[in-house]
Amino acid sequence: MTDPQSTTGHPQGVADQDVVDVLVADHREVEAIFVELEGRQGTPEHRRQLADVVIAELVRHSVAEEQHVYPAARRALPDGDQLAEHEIAEHAEAERTMKELESVDPSEARFEPLLAHLTKAIRHHVHEEESDLFPRLRAAMAREELVELAGKVRAAKRSAPTRPHPGAPDHPPANRLLAPGTGLVDRLRDALAGRPTSMEELRDRQL
Repeated sequence: MTDPQSTTGHPQGVADQDVVDVLVADHREVEAIFVELEGRQGTPEHRRQLADVVIAELVRHSVAEEQHVYPAARRALPDGDQLAEHEIAEHAEAERTMKELESVDPSEARFEPLLAHLTKAIRHHVHEEESDLFPRLRAAMAREELVELAGKVRAAKRSAPTRPHPGAPDHPPANRLLAPGTGLVDRLRDALAGRPTSMEELRDRQL
């Protein structure tokens, strides 16, 4: 992202961002793609590419949260274990939907219901995190810890899978050990298939 914003609306550099800033920025990017998909504009190929991008963004985001954010919540919050398990369960449900959506052409009747189901689930998940989990993490953890956690999340996203793997481990340490290898395979598959995994990549292809 260029000119990143904090959740208070002030421009800030990447080094100044805490983990909440990073995750909220992800949420806004995903929401923008959902809005574009809901407009039902563009060719089926473009809509397929948008769906591929939103799936990749969601998978990377979920993997990073499961590797680093939810373990931090378990340590910092009195009900952290219960909260983390709830969020992981929501990720698992969304990932199953993404797995179905991954292979459905936008011209098929199943595409819109699957997309609507995913959109509703993710918006609910985002609301829960931004109204409860994120404020509580900021209140319970030192600023330095939150900034350090942001770096770990960014690093995890760079090596994370880009395709849904509903059967993959979603708890440390197994997820931290296996995700980079799975991510490497996914990126090779993406390159061979010409599958975009970010809006920047999709825009570059359209130039």
